[in-house]
Amino acid sequence: DITERSSAEAERNQLLQQEQAAREAAEQANRIKDEFLAILSHELRSPLNPILGWSQLLQKTKLDSGRQAEALATIERNAKLQAQLIEDLLDISRIMQGKLSLTAAPVSLPFVISAAVETVRLAAEVKNIQIALDLDLAIASISGDAGRLQQVVWNLLTNAVKFIPHGGQVTVELRQIDLLAQLRVIDTGKGINPQFLPYVFEYFRQEDGSITRKFGGLGLGLAIFRQIVEMHGGTVRVESRGENQGATFIVQLPIMQQVTPCVREPNHAQVEPETPLDSIQILLVDDDTDTREFQAFLLEQNGAKVTAVASALEALQALDQFIPDVLMSDIGMAEMDGYMLMQEIRSRPPDGGGTIPALALTAYAGEIDEKQAMLAGFQRHMSKPVEEANLVEAIVSLVGVMPSCHFDTVKDNRQS
Repeated sequence: DITERSSAEAERNQLLQQEQAAREAAEQANRIKDEFLAILSHELRSPLNPILGWSQLLQKTKLDSGRQAEALATIERNAKLQAQLIEDLLDISRIMQGKLSLTAAPVSLPFVISAAVETVRLAAEVKNIQIALDLDLAIASISGDAGRLQQVVWNLLTNAVKFIPHGGQVTVELRQIDLLAQLRVIDTGKGINPQFLPYVFEYFRQEDGSITRKFGGLGLGLAIFRQIVEMHGGTVRVESRGENQGATFIVQLPIMQQVTPCVREPNHAQVEPETPLDSIQILLVDDDTDTREFQAFLLEQNGAKVTAVASALEALQALDQFIPDVLMSDIGMAEMDGYMLMQEIRSRPPDGGGTIPALALTAYAGEIDEKQAMLAGFQRHMSKPVEEANLVEAIVSLVGVMPSCHFDTVKDNRQS
């Protein structure tokens, strides 16, 4: 009887310990979530202050040319920062739902790395940070999504520049080791506490709150970075001797053993860079007045002839009068949305505009939104906000000769 009571007591104590551990884990998860939501609110609101402040000053006050240029640069920088925060949140949502996808094609890593370096070079120059490249230019290609791989390198470089003091250095090395491409990004920054190393790639985790307050960010970049690398069949790891001793991030990706090149036909639409859209007729559809007027002005500055309308019904009426070279449409519009507009257009004969090259430019930025746009009949899907150069390139490609080869899409097959 005593033995049974002792056994029952031991079992009860074990259950209590398990329950306490589970409760502490849940409380820790809630603390992390609450801290993340507080950071999210702060990081999304912070860029709005200089954006709204300078915008109001520009409207009310006549600034000298130097201060006006400074104001516009500040607005642009903070708008891009907020756009990146939103994109990170969308990526995390896609990852957690198992919906982040890759468009696979042969990728040159030296080219991807060089492109990523150019995007962070200005930020590095501001802090007098040297970026040294040591790349094996003869390395074999890998099969992957060039845009996502550039995002991987960009995340590492941005992280390095953020945490390196003025006058520091980032070294980017690329080597082929057996059947793997190995990328190492070595920085002379603040380093990582050894106790935090196991958590570097976890969602919503930063070493301490002061890092967020000092350097900004949501603590999502490295978690997204790891997921993208693993979807490419690669691995990531980080090394650091401790605080103020820098860090080394190491990425390994499988190389392609045989590459079948995709031959693209020449783009006969390439014209003078000053007006790359010279004489291209564009039918622009957007129900937001500010967006429509800005996009029309931007396209006209690049040489396009723009007819701008405020609804899908107006677009259909315009098509009864003339056939443009390109249709550029928003998706979320009242009465008839962009999907319905595109389906209606595709039901028309060619001489009625049924085969117009079409681009969806929309705030609906998810993977499912892109697929739905393609199913409706659009050839391209771009999410707002979009860089001028990227938009112009997309339009030029639509009116030129489209690539004749296609690559399969590699999906994340995890269960959501």
